[in-house]
Amino acid sequence: MIGSVRGRRCCPACGAEQEIHDSEPIWPVGWCCPACLVAVAEREGIPMFAPELADTISGMDPRGFEALAKVEDEHFWFVARNELLVGLANRFFPQAHGFLEIGCGNGVVLRAFAQSRRWQRLVGSELHPSGLAFARTRLPHVEFVQMDARHIPARGAFDLVGAFDVIEHIADDEGVLRGMRAATVDGGGIIVAVPQHPWLWSRADEIAYHERRYRPGELEEKMRRNGFEPLFSSSYTSLLLPLMVASRLKSRGKAGNEEVEREFALDPRVNSIFTTILRAEVRMTLAGLRWPAGGSRIVVGRAV
Repeated sequence: MIGSVRGRRCCPACGAEQEIHDSEPIWPVGWCCPACLVAVAEREGIPMFAPELADTISGMDPRGFEALAKVEDEHFWFVARNELLVGLANRFFPQAHGFLEIGCGNGVVLRAFAQSRRWQRLVGSELHPSGLAFARTRLPHVEFVQMDARHIPARGAFDLVGAFDVIEHIADDEGVLRGMRAATVDGGGIIVAVPQHPWLWSRADEIAYHERRYRPGELEEKMRRNGFEPLFSSSYTSLLLPLMVASRLKSRGKAGNEEVEREFALDPRVNSIFTTILRAEVRMTLAGLRWPAGGSRIVVGRAV
């Protein structure tokens, strides 16, 4: 039995659109456009919409996925941020049943969303298949696709889309927001997390291949220009901002990566303390407190 129609997939070659039913994947492996008969490439069961960029140093060095996979399950920054992101999704879009994560990396955030409620559709996208290799081991039943975030081949297919520390890696960040809007149903949601405060720029941003750190209000304005109404905006990592500033100042002018690596190789006791602090910050944020400054900015918007 064919389910109800939930959006349309788009051919990257000719732009033709095809209806998607809720009983089938958004992008089936081996999908062939019925209009131009061009088949989408695939690698190890993953559709490849931008194979020419796969695992190149584009936005980030894909060799970093392995290092992240070793720490992100326990590291204070990731653990508390996941709780905040899931909490915001539950607060603002409790009825959402289809979620797409742009730049899902190793799948650590997508796994938190998967565990938060019953979804009809969960999709993780990433430019680099090396990240998806880790994500598939964590989430073997989730749909994954390789794509360029500036060119999402779907229209009105999701009622919640997220990009968590992704668009700062991309020069055309508004192009990504436009693609996210096209992929989102009217009235659906978007959650975006980015690093903020240009004065915090340091060697860590260079190593991460960041294009920018966002100024106050910059992300909200870009979201408005591209079809979203901001519903929520606050900083993250506010209570630990003094320590972050000290670390960034210490690393300035140094050519090596030692300071950045040290942030990920914390003593477990220190990591536990920082986790407790940030979890308290997250609870206060979800209770209504808004933080004017912090290492990151998280904005929730509605598609209008």
